[in-house]
Amino acid sequence: MPRRELLLVRHAKSSWKQPALIDRQRPLTPRGRQDARRMAKLLHKKGVRPELIVSSPARRAVQTARIFAKRLHYRRAHITIEKQLYEATPRQLIALIQRLDEERRCVLLFGHNPELTQLARRWSRRMTHLRTCAVARFEFQARSWKRVGSTRPAKAKLEQPRSGPASADRVRHRS
Repeated sequence: MPRRELLLVRHAKSSWKQPALIDRQRPLTPRGRQDARRMAKLLHKKGVRPELIVSSPARRAVQTARIFAKRLHYRRAHITIEKQLYEATPRQLIALIQRLDEERRCVLLFGHNPELTQLARRWSRRMTHLRTCAVARFEFQARSWKRVGSTRPAKAKLEQPRSGPASADRVRHRS
């Protein structure tokens, strides 16, 4: 049976230094950019080759998606910006996933909490919280994206950057 791989990526750490900025305009912090590069490098080493990258229109999500795209050899100009990924409910996220192009087998969605954590928890009870720049990886044995949401994933894995200077090059893995 065909395999569908969906990666839910919470945007990296963003800045609150400019309180006058509207929420959608908040940029990544230096730590956020570093975490995004580290997590993208990890996915590259694990052989992730996205066929589609979809991002929330929020600046911090788009910046995170661009960092991943560069490392994963995905053309940044081909990143799809989807308004619905900003403040979407888990049900709306599933509806978006079910409308994905059937030709695409590996898709990365860049968005926000609490929605991404709620969706990840629906598919894996062990995914109780997605920290910034966390990647929740799901593999579905499904012929169509339309089946995702009504079926449980065959595999689920959570990867999160560890915080703190002593763990600068380490990543936390959970299955």
